[in-house]
Amino acid sequence: MCGIVGYIGTRDCANVLLEGLSMLEYRGYDSAGVSIFEGDCVRTIKSQGRLADLKAKMEKEGIPAGHCGIGHTRWATHGVPSDVNSHPHCGNKVSVVHNGIIENYTEIKEFLLSKGYSFDSQTDTETVAKLLDYNYQGDPFAAIQNTLRQIRGSYALGILFYDCPDKLFAVRKESPLIVGLGEGENFIASDIPAILKYTRNYYLLEENEVATLTKEGITVCDLDGAPIQKELLTATWDIAAAEKGGFPHFMLKEIFEQPAALQNTVSPRVKDGHIDLAIPLTESQLAGFKQIHIVACGTAMHAGIVGKYLIEKLARTPVNVDVASEFRYRDPILDKDDLVVIISQSGETADTLAAMRLAKQRGAHTLAVVNVVGSSIAREADSVLYTWAGPEIAVASTKAYTVQLSIMYLLAFKLAACKGTIDAAQEADYVAQLCAIPQLLEKVLETSSRYEELAKQYMHAEDMFFIGRGLDYALSQEGSLKLKEISYIHSEAYAAGELKHGTISLITDDMPVIALGTQQRLLEKMVSNIKEVKARGANVLFICYEGYEGADEFADNVIYLPLSSDIFAPLASIIPLQLFAYYISSLKGCDVDKPRNLAKSVTVE
Repeated sequence: MCGIVGYIGTRDCANVLLEGLSMLEYRGYDSAGVSIFEGDCVRTIKSQGRLADLKAKMEKEGIPAGHCGIGHTRWATHGVPSDVNSHPHCGNKVSVVHNGIIENYTEIKEFLLSKGYSFDSQTDTETVAKLLDYNYQGDPFAAIQNTLRQIRGSYALGILFYDCPDKLFAVRKESPLIVGLGEGENFIASDIPAILKYTRNYYLLEENEVATLTKEGITVCDLDGAPIQKELLTATWDIAAAEKGGFPHFMLKEIFEQPAALQNTVSPRVKDGHIDLAIPLTESQLAGFKQIHIVACGTAMHAGIVGKYLIEKLARTPVNVDVASEFRYRDPILDKDDLVVIISQSGETADTLAAMRLAKQRGAHTLAVVNVVGSSIAREADSVLYTWAGPEIAVASTKAYTVQLSIMYLLAFKLAACKGTIDAAQEADYVAQLCAIPQLLEKVLETSSRYEELAKQYMHAEDMFFIGRGLDYALSQEGSLKLKEISYIHSEAYAAGELKHGTISLITDDMPVIALGTQQRLLEKMVSNIKEVKARGANVLFICYEGYEGADEFADNVIYLPLSSDIFAPLASIIPLQLFAYYISSLKGCDVDKPRNLAKSVTVE
């Protein structure tokens, strides 16, 4: 959530900032703004709404002409979306953009009010700008140093000092920020896509490292002023990977990228028919874990629920799945014999990062499943499994979820093999089936036009239910989330066997019910549940395997999937649910890639 871009060099700064911010729109935002040196003065222009509103305002007021500046897209936390609450926030001597939350901003504000400062906005960020202003006595580093010692919370800050037109400053704590290295120009950004047009080389700022940028170079030091030598990193993908490539939306492009993403994640970890996770855990250590905790948020948590089914079934090890925001507050019981699996697409999810830190404090081994190399969770975890999905720009996760699922399969197979609950032949068989899944996904995607036709039938619904049993119930939860995220249709997922315990009272005439039936041993019971909702007037869309006869007798519409083993059904059946949600959202005219009120990377609690 929120996006930061900063630039210093010889290019038109306004254009660089706007282009960079446009590449961060996927993070979610409700207002935007820039501060740019125009000669020796800083001009700040900001606007509620989309970047198009900011551009229009800049054209009306005159686009600042300069070569150094900062820009921001804001996702409201303190104060409603408005021009005044938008970033950058300014003092008499500084301009600041900020991602994160300042926890003690109220006491800082009271202190500054007592010193004669006034405030225009409702934001916590304005207190940072005014505190920097108060602390500034001609030495930018000393002002930053003193300010950071007075504030509590999470932050990524881009800072301009008005009497330093040839410098740009940046610092972070808990909220991500990178420093891009160019030729005769340098950048700051909250994510790599913002700078890919200009450079693929960057530094990752660590906690409370202060970066000073000029157009000639970058210096980084700690809060005591000691210089730090940083490792120069190179992005493994280019700007083309962060563009739509002919698709109308990023989400649809990313749905179609799932076969390749899954193969990229699985193939490097399969050797001679067996799994090599390449993590610093021996097979005896993996076998020795007595309990596993999977901690994540949203879609990543749904991948964890599938992981629970797989690990418990194959490795016969108890697994708890926790919402990260609840995990650390329930005082979980953890010890050195526990494995805590942390799943996060961005590797910066605030609640998930905090949960991982608690697990480490309690002595558990932490294993991160993340997509972003060098992210905070990846750096701090004891072990890391990267999901090689490439950039995912749409807010609603699709291919990141699929590759997270694939890691759950690999982990379940490996744990089972280490614990001796499956033998080498069974492991090889499971691995072969998993390696064949990308081809199966291609077959499912060949029928994508079918889902647009179905979407036309269901797009006007106000409510929907998703039901399933076993792994199908796990998939129902993700399918329901996708629909609500991007189409704004109220949707709920239920274990089909729970319908009679109250929920069936909500089934009315023509109520859409999406029913999954890919688990053969549960199919008879599932069909009984479908007939129960059908008897009460539901309009049923049934998802099952090819070859199932009689489905049209109790379902209004049927989606047939290519036949595969029940255990791999989640990898195939998620695509129809993603496409169904996508086409409903598109047909309704919703902003598919940037749904209202949502952010791609949730970096604050």
